Amino acid sequence: MSAIKSRPAYRPLALDPSGARHLLLTDRPGLPQDAVSGATALEATGAEVWTIAADSRVLAGPAVRAAGDALRVRRAFRSRVLMLERLAHRLAAERMGLRLYAVGTEDFLWDVRNLAAAHGMGAEEVHLTHHGSRRRRVICVHCRTVANGVTTTIVTCGGCGARLFVRDHFSRLLGGFQGVQVDAETPGEVPAAEIAYP
Repeated sequence: MSAIKSRPAYRPLALDPSGARHLLLTDRPGLPQDAVSGATALEATGAEVWTIAADSRVLAGPAVRAAGDALRVRRAFRSRVLMLERLAHRLAAERMGLRLYAVGTEDFLWDVRNLAAAHGMGAEEVHLTHHGSRRRRVICVHCRTVANGVTTTIVTCGGCGARLFVRDHFSRLLGGFQGVQVDAETPGEVPAAEIAYP
């Protein structure tokens, strides 16, 4: 666990038995190996599983598991945008008792978490499991431009052009890390960027 207090702590995928309904979202076509046992417990509850296939051949609407398996609705989406739009519609009509689980990269987790919070879900109802790249979403503190997939300690802001130092401070509200102008006190003195978040 990080010593930085703003840094979120994530937990392994596990069933929350207090839920009446369960919805698992993942930002990839399949689940990572270390999440499979948690998914098996969820599956026993009849949980829905939504994935991002990133494939133009994906059809809209639910798919049904193969014969012989327990019936489970499984939705595959072409993109994160489509999944989050559908999730917003779902949450607008949802009742108490839903438990939401998200497995994936940090920016995906916080997109899901913040959407759930906007629809009245509490932090205890949304379970986040980090998996995959440690690339960061960086928010420029000067102009609020967002850069996704940042791997280096210094990045150029796509909005105001400032060379930003990527701080370890994480904003839960924005779902990303702060980027502050690295040469604000000594203009033009910009250290070499290092790859820090593969």
